[in-house]
Amino acid sequence: MSSVRYGTPSSLPPVVLALLVANGLVYLLEQTGAVWFIITRFALWPIAGDGSPLQSLGAAPFMPWQLVTYGFLHAPGNILHLFANMFALWMFGVGIENLWGSKPFALYYFVCLVGAGLIQLAVASYAAAHGGAYPTLGASGAVFGILLAFGMMFPNQRIILLFPPIPMKAKWFVILYGAFELWAGFTGSMAGVAHFAHIGGMLFGFVMIQYWRGRLPVKPKRRLMM
Repeated sequence: MSSVRYGTPSSLPPVVLALLVANGLVYLLEQTGAVWFIITRFALWPIAGDGSPLQSLGAAPFMPWQLVTYGFLHAPGNILHLFANMFALWMFGVGIENLWGSKPFALYYFVCLVGAGLIQLAVASYAAAHGGAYPTLGASGAVFGILLAFGMMFPNQRIILLFPPIPMKAKWFVILYGAFELWAGFTGSMAGVAHFAHIGGMLFGFVMIQYWRGRLPVKPKRRLMM
């Protein structure tokens, strides 16, 4: 089985650039009078039966395309939500796309996005069945998958946290952040944050990388240089 290295270095490779532009344009569209229509149709809504609180919100029922479209929406009026995700996508995604190439990177991004959505869909649907009802939106599930990839591809790369401002190897940052998200998800800390979507993005990303490395029962035709 051959190992293949894709791509040439770029300061802003095409898939990362396209994702940044797409998310920015959708955010601008959300600032118009169409925001509620966009949220009710394209955010990720839980699966719920008759009598669910979702009906009082006027939300459309869950549709499969929401597993992708939710990742291009961000909290209207909260530009920090958009900035945090896009900054992390740029900071960690550029190196990964340069290493893997654009096509594998795009595939990986959307696998993480959909995987995060599936995990969050299960969690939110359970909550809806017990009286809770809320949509999920944001690219953070896919971004956490990119973060995991960076930690696995460049484990000894030192990064500096914004708070606290201390240097840390990427592998330890990913492990600590993943552990925190797991703890926060099960304890219900930091309400309003889709912790299980973050975990789902990392989980699906890990499985994808292991597949490309040939470490799963199903083997790829070609392996990425990892």
